[in-house]
Amino acid sequence: MKTALILIVEDEAPQAEMIRYNLERSNFRTIVAASATQALLLAEEEAPDLILLDWMLPEMSGIEVCRTLRRHRELGDVPIIMLTARGEEEDKVKGLETGADDYLIKPYYPSELVARVRAILRRSQPSLSKDELTAGDISIDLRSHRVYRNGEEIHLGPKEYRLLCVFLEQPGRVFSREQLLDRVWGHGIYVEERTVDVHIRRLRKALNQRDLVDRIRTIRGAGYALD
Repeated sequence: MKTALILIVEDEAPQAEMIRYNLERSNFRTIVAASATQALLLAEEEAPDLILLDWMLPEMSGIEVCRTLRRHRELGDVPIIMLTARGEEEDKVKGLETGADDYLIKPYYPSELVARVRAILRRSQPSLSKDELTAGDISIDLRSHRVYRNGEEIHLGPKEYRLLCVFLEQPGRVFSREQLLDRVWGHGIYVEERTVDVHIRRLRKALNQRDLVDRIRTIRGAGYALD
């Protein structure tokens, strides 16, 4: 099953860590923003599958962040769950009318949060429940972690496998080295950008056996894409 990327927008570090822990334990990928400005930047850079948005934030309220995202040309349809201690009916109505898809009042059970995330993703992105990623003659069986090209199995190392998953999730999209580092190695992990080049070479070598056409395109000064 494709692993959804969740953007957690929460300025209280213990709360953000609790959410992150429970989502990652449920096999979601996460990124965390502690402010409205950081949230908008990460949303543009990472294109998350869903956003968990705290109402009370420094600089700008979650409501304003929600309005800004809904006006964004590329992010306008990303599902948003508002998280807040404001339980009055008028607050809930305001959040939903601003464009939030759901509204969760603190305190809440982590299991309820995970269940709501899953329910919204099932509705918004049915592809997230698929067991296979495919682009042209390359496919990945996500249940068995087996990779195929032209029907023949290809053996990849863990990092090469994850890189290919990232490419197959969004064929044609150009990923910078920094974006690939964040998605494959994780945020906050220091790895030199040239490490990406090493693993891209290994991935190319595995995919291009028997003189097959190279599907990975290098964009000078920008990064890599799967054609």
